[in-house]
Amino acid sequence: MRFKSRFHVKSGVADLWDYIREPRPYRWSLLFVSALIPVGALLALSQESHFRPPDAPKVTYISTFAEGRTDEEIRQSNLENQRRKEQLEAERAELRERKVDAYKTLGRATGLDVDTMAREAEIENAREAAKAEARQRELYQAGQAIAD
Repeated sequence: MRFKSRFHVKSGVADLWDYIREPRPYRWSLLFVSALIPVGALLALSQESHFRPPDAPKVTYISTFAEGRTDEEIRQSNLENQRRKEQLEAERAELRERKVDAYKTLGRATGLDVDTMAREAEIENAREAAKAEARQRELYQAGQAIAD
């Protein structure tokens, strides 16, 4: 209740009127500028703006293949790509095997039972592969159910 009794609108307005009536230099220009700032901000923020939709992208197709290739050329290109892919996979598998052998050698040198660890890793990998295959099968069946 004390808060309400401390402030009176009538006395506040009377004080403002007394302050404005006092003869001060630039009082009207300062009053105009101080009223102009919030009015200008409100006008600027209340303006409506319309944005046009962006232009559709212009697509340029770049082809590295020669135009007018025959089916036989396409087949030969696909076979060459497949051969390169298999070669790359073989190199990666060989590197993986060399890495595993190096780790096994290091494990034996430090006294670890690497054969047991390898068997456990194979079991774990097989379990993860089975889980991934089951998930794939589940997703495939869900997709078939949606398509039907």
